[in-house]
Amino acid sequence: MEHSASAPFIRPAAAQDAGRIAEVLVFNNRLNFFPIFKDEPYSFCEMQVVPLAQRLAEDQDALSRTFVWDDGVLRGFVRLQGREVEKLFVDPCFQGRGVGAALLEFAAARFGADRLWALEANAGARRFYAAHGFTPAGESRFEEGTDQRLLLLRRQA
Repeated sequence: MEHSASAPFIRPAAAQDAGRIAEVLVFNNRLNFFPIFKDEPYSFCEMQVVPLAQRLAEDQDALSRTFVWDDGVLRGFVRLQGREVEKLFVDPCFQGRGVGAALLEFAAARFGADRLWALEANAGARRFYAAHGFTPAGESRFEEGTDQRLLLLRRQA
């Protein structure tokens, strides 16, 4: 079902959303990050929906900074840390329908979100963020415990 990319479907996350948020994270990890990191033990053993959902449901700090697109189906979410987009994920089944764009615009309009870190090797994510005004800020760092670089992207107001 197609919807306009507007904020009426965006609401604060609640503990009962944890299972669906965990599904979105696990599916995105396996589709987008496993090909980059090739870490089978993490992607297929450590990262499991049920334990991740349990941890998320108990993490009141993370939940308080998370907003979900929910029109009867939780399609994606954004988590903020101040003005930084900490996480932005859309269920792969619903990508390309404006959900991620709406979540990103919501974060920018409501919280002044103007920065995020993206994997240099994740060309799809970098294209998405560039289309929404996020450009490399000239700062990078290694993703902890890996040889993959994260790029700081900033959006001018």
